Amino acid sequence: MNIMDILGGLMQAKTAPSASRRMKNVFGADESSKPSSGANQGFGIEDLLGGLLGGSGSSSAGGGVFGQILNQVGGAVGGNKTLAVGGLSALLGSLLGGGKKAATGALGGGLMALLAAMAMNALQNSGKSTGKVPVGLLAPETEEEQRDLESGAEVVVAAMINAAKSDGRIDKDEYRLITGKLQEAGVSQEDMYYIIEELQKPMNTDWIIRAGKGNPELAAQIFAATLMTIEVDTQAEKSYLRELSSGMGLSRDVVNNIEHMVGMQTV
Repeated sequence: MNIMDILGGLMQAKTAPSASRRMKNVFGADESSKPSSGANQGFGIEDLLGGLLGGSGSSSAGGGVFGQILNQVGGAVGGNKTLAVGGLSALLGSLLGGGKKAATGALGGGLMALLAAMAMNALQNSGKSTGKVPVGLLAPETEEEQRDLESGAEVVVAAMINAAKSDGRIDKDEYRLITGKLQEAGVSQEDMYYIIEELQKPMNTDWIIRAGKGNPELAAQIFAATLMTIEVDTQAEKSYLRELSSGMGLSRDVVNNIEHMVGMQTV
């Protein structure tokens, strides 16, 4: 089982229709970021990531939340070279529709880095920061760091699948849609079996809450991932978000900051 491939495939298969817009909002990227016809395929990704690949990008690149976080983290760790740039580039390129199709593992890594940036920003702006860099924002350099990343990704996968069930049972049409998109994404048969098994299980919100409780960075990542998975346009989904955030111990300020980052009204 490759949990990063699973996360990348799931991101393409089961995200809210507005998830792409929400992620672009965090990146500070929009349709104006695309080149005019005939321009190269880069879509200004290096600029939007604040020149992380050598400092050659615009100082305002990566706009807003994301640019601020990358600069803060880069300064804290002695430079931007250790940031998970590859996954972020793959994710942003996928969102903007440029370049070749990214591998699912790269997209999974990019999503973890994006969620980590959101968590860090929300905690700092709420005065709840513990000083830890959330898992996924830094490229792992040791086996232990790789295990931590995969463990965090496994919780995020579980949270996304659990959120998909929050407005009722996943019906046959939705099930076929998810599995079909996973096949299109190139998820392996073994990973497909894992996701299918998880989709068929009943909700397990208690496990998700236990995973995030006492770990504010992961809790904020879980909440952010949930907002990428559901539209939050039913009472059941709104109730689920309140149960999830309060159970994990996220303050109202942290929740509001995450919702603001993705351009949502407060639930």
